[in-house]
Amino acid sequence: MPKPRKLRHIPKELLILRYLNIRMMLLDQDRKNLYNAEKGLEGEVKFDQLTEQLQSEGIVINGLLLKLDNHFFQIDTVIIFQKTIYLFDVKNYEGDYQFEAKQLRHIKTGKIIKDPFIQLQRCETMFRQLLQELGYNFNVEAFLVYINPMFTMYQAPLNPSVIFPSQVDRLMQQLNKVPSTLNGGHEKLADLLISLDLGDYPYTEQPKYEYNQLKKGVIHPCCYGFMETVNYMRLRCHTCGYEESVESAVLRSVEEFKILFPDRKITTPAIHEWCKVVKSKRTIRRILQKYYHPCGKGRYCYYE
Repeated sequence: MPKPRKLRHIPKELLILRYLNIRMMLLDQDRKNLYNAEKGLEGEVKFDQLTEQLQSEGIVINGLLLKLDNHFFQIDTVIIFQKTIYLFDVKNYEGDYQFEAKQLRHIKTGKIIKDPFIQLQRCETMFRQLLQELGYNFNVEAFLVYINPMFTMYQAPLNPSVIFPSQVDRLMQQLNKVPSTLNGGHEKLADLLISLDLGDYPYTEQPKYEYNQLKKGVIHPCCYGFMETVNYMRLRCHTCGYEESVESAVLRSVEEFKILFPDRKITTPAIHEWCKVVKSKRTIRRILQKYYHPCGKGRYCYYE
């Protein structure tokens, strides 16, 4: 199977929580939201790694947020085969749960989760309607995949569309056996679906934060430690020792600044203060001029 047509999108909500978790003390609920979002993404990435190994001829689309009649619906993974489109909702729950009255109850904590299969059915219905509106007629099959091997559900109802951890390998084997020969129409549909992807929900509740609350500096992209100055060209992470160029560090910091403060202008003084460890304003200005479009002149110059 060729590489995924669309790579996994990291939700803006998760990025904001990641950045804030490093730069300030999150409230308990925000920390829970961060944990749940990271756990969910972790499960989706695990499923991506499995679909990348498929040999059957199909088109994989990793993550779609779509809208139909003013209603949003999200699909973790879409695979387009010759005659059938498969939809997958991936859950990374961990621990022992009991199924009761269309709910999942965590046996140890008592936490209640609404049966995710109900949400999957809604997404499947809306996806079918969307296909019809676009003029396509495909068979559609939807599956709920519990990806975490440490997950157990007691008293689970018999449902062939629900895949438990011990059944995931078998699911991949079945997908590898799907007879499929694609043509330009399949490619066109994949491109069309990707063009309709909204990326992020337009209205999400975000943590409250102010610029002055946040610790300034450049963050390492993997270990999330703060970088320190090596020389005028390079920075080093004080946590793991990783080194990178000042240019790449500044560009990453600008994108983080834009996500956290979309209403603030990108200026040389603003990014100089935000990065903190890049001592030269001239270096900041040179990087911004190289990669962004300047607007205005002199002290009123900003970049887009």
